[in-house]
Amino acid sequence: MKRIALFLATNLAIVLVLSVTMRLLGVEPYLTANGLNLNSLLIFAAVMGFGGAFISLAISKWTAKMSVGAQVITDPRTPEEIWLMQTVARQAQAAGIRMPEVAIWDSPEVNAFATGMSKNSSLVAVSTGLLRTMTREEAEAVLGHEIAHAANGDMVTMALIQGVVNTFVMFLSRVIGHTVDRVVFKNENGHGPAFFITMIIAEVILGILASIIVMWFSRQREFRADVGGASLAGRQNMINALKRLGNLHPEPLPDKMAAFGIAGGRAGGLKRLFMTHPPIEERIAALEAGAVR
Repeated sequence: MKRIALFLATNLAIVLVLSVTMRLLGVEPYLTANGLNLNSLLIFAAVMGFGGAFISLAISKWTAKMSVGAQVITDPRTPEEIWLMQTVARQAQAAGIRMPEVAIWDSPEVNAFATGMSKNSSLVAVSTGLLRTMTREEAEAVLGHEIAHAANGDMVTMALIQGVVNTFVMFLSRVIGHTVDRVVFKNENGHGPAFFITMIIAEVILGILASIIVMWFSRQREFRADVGGASLAGRQNMINALKRLGNLHPEPLPDKMAAFGIAGGRAGGLKRLFMTHPPIEERIAALEAGAVR
């Protein structure tokens, strides 16, 4: 479940750096002597919001490789590497996308991920633990799941969604900051110290609420990728792979990679709203019922 959390973490860092840089340079055209220029603010928020999301997307392959130490296979030497390359090539052709980069990272955890700027410029990586633990049929289903993510254009769609929520978070947080500063603290131009303090607090709170929307989409895309994996490798193989993952209880990936892999964690109550993946039991039930979401 590596893909989305890494994307979100990178996006947040980029937006923060851009925001601080523009503040230090005094490039905030929405602040005027009379308060906020809402048209300028909306343009500013959109540029910042979508800029952060698409920069994150553009560097997603590099960031993913660095995060887990994945090594791209350029010259397959072992039977395992040859099988992996051949399987990905066959599934990519069946899915109608270009051959992705294929990588392996050394870890006992059982996981895999796909990422990239577009469906025809993607990366598929698997852990050595997955290859050693799963049967070939189960591993093929996991690869099919990741190829489906690439073919569905999930990362591009995620960037668009993240760009929209970034834009609204930045826009609304500044409007709230301006309103509090002018109405509560009676600052005539509405952008004194209270503006910036309130803006930061509002941005954090709204960012948390916005992440619920992003996580909801992330969970829906897992159902679609399961269906894609079942189509490429067989429904029963996909179900067996998910059951194996459910029984293994794999160690969680680093937080910033948590949404990039095949398996998610477990959560209940409010925590469920922030899950990148649906519970494996629900994914299995959807496949067994033949449901397409």
